[in-house]
Amino acid sequence: MKSLFLLLGALSFLAPVLCQQDQSGFISIDCGLPENSSYTEKNTGINYISDAIFIDSGVSKTVSPQNIATHEQYFTYLRSFPNGTRNCYRINVTISTAYLIRASFLYGNYDGLNKLPEFEVHVGTNLWDTLKFSDASVSVYKELFHPATRDYIEICLVNIGTGTPFISAIEMRIFTKNNAETKSYLTLSAARCRGLDLGSMNNSTSRYRDDIYDCLWEPYSVNGWRRLNRTHGEPNPTQKTGYLDGIYYAPASVMRTAATPRIATDSLDFYFHLDNSVAQIYAFKFYFAEVQKLAANETRSFNITVNDNYWKGPILPSYNQTTICYILTLDLPLRVNDDYRFSILPTEFSTLPPIINALEIFLVKDFSQPQTDKDQGTL
Repeated sequence: MKSLFLLLGALSFLAPVLCQQDQSGFISIDCGLPENSSYTEKNTGINYISDAIFIDSGVSKTVSPQNIATHEQYFTYLRSFPNGTRNCYRINVTISTAYLIRASFLYGNYDGLNKLPEFEVHVGTNLWDTLKFSDASVSVYKELFHPATRDYIEICLVNIGTGTPFISAIEMRIFTKNNAETKSYLTLSAARCRGLDLGSMNNSTSRYRDDIYDCLWEPYSVNGWRRLNRTHGEPNPTQKTGYLDGIYYAPASVMRTAATPRIATDSLDFYFHLDNSVAQIYAFKFYFAEVQKLAANETRSFNITVNDNYWKGPILPSYNQTTICYILTLDLPLRVNDDYRFSILPTEFSTLPPIINALEIFLVKDFSQPQTDKDQGTL
C-alpha cells in the first residue's frame, strides 16, 4: 500500500515551485533556430531561444513553406542528425528538481525526400519513446515528468536505421524541488501520454497561459457525445486549478466544459489497447466538475466500471469544484489482448446523464540506467 500511495502521489505531479503566471523555470528551445536568435511566440507569449548552446552536432533545416504557414513558429526550423548514431542535447538544470520535458517534432518534408523516418528519443541512456509519423504535415510531441538527479539532463536522438533523426523543439518546465514531502517521488519518471479536454468548445489545443505549467490539453470527442458549457455570463470557475493540496488540477479553461452522452441513459465509454501492459504500469486520471447549476429536483450521479466490473462510485460532481479519480493498471485484471473499456454510467437515482471534463493518461517509466557521463559526446 505504501508503494501505491507514493505512486499516486507522484502522478499528482508534486508541488510546482511557481504559481504565478510567468516564465520563471521555463526553458524553451527552438531546435535549428540560427545561433544567437530568439523570439516570443505570438499565441502563447513564450520566449524561445536557439539550441546552438546546447549541442554541437547536427544541421539546421527548414520545413516546407506550406508547413510554415500552418504551424507555430517553433516548427519552422528543426535540427537534423544525418551523422552519428546518437546525438545529445545537454541542458543544465537544478539537481533534485522534477521537470516537465516536452519534445516536439514536425517532419514537414524538410529534406525533400517525402520519406517519414522512425527513430528513438532517449533521456540519457534510457529509452523515452520511439518516434513514428503518419503524415509529413502533422506534428508529434512527447511529454515526460522526470526528476533531475544531476545538474544536467541529456535529450538524445538515436538513429535505429530507419531514417534520419530530427527534432523541432525542447521545452522544460520546473514542477517541484526537493523537500521533505517530495523526496520519495524524485526517483519516478512518467510519460504523459495524453491530456484530453473532453468538453472543448473550440477544438483547439490549450496550454500556457490557460495552464500556467504549460501542459498540453487536446480536444477530444466521440460521436454520440455532446458538450456542456457553463451558463453564459457566469464568472469563471473558482474551483481548484494548478497545484493545490499536493495535487495538480487541470486548468479552469478545461474544467468549465464537459462531455455528456446525448441520451440520458447512455454511458460514456473509453477504449484503450495498452501494449505490453504486463510489464508496464499505466495510470488514468479522471477529472469531474459540474458545469450546470442543477434544479432542486435534478441529480447527477454515476459509477465507473472497467471491462464491465464496478470500480468506483457513486460520484456526484460538485459545481465549481473538481473531483479527481485515479485508475492504475496494476489494480486491474489482465484482459485478452490487453484491451480495457472504461465506462461512466448513470446510477439508478440519477436524473441526468454522466459527465466528464478531462482525462490524463500516464505511463510509468523505468529509467534505472544512469545518465551518460559528462565527457560523452556523439557516437
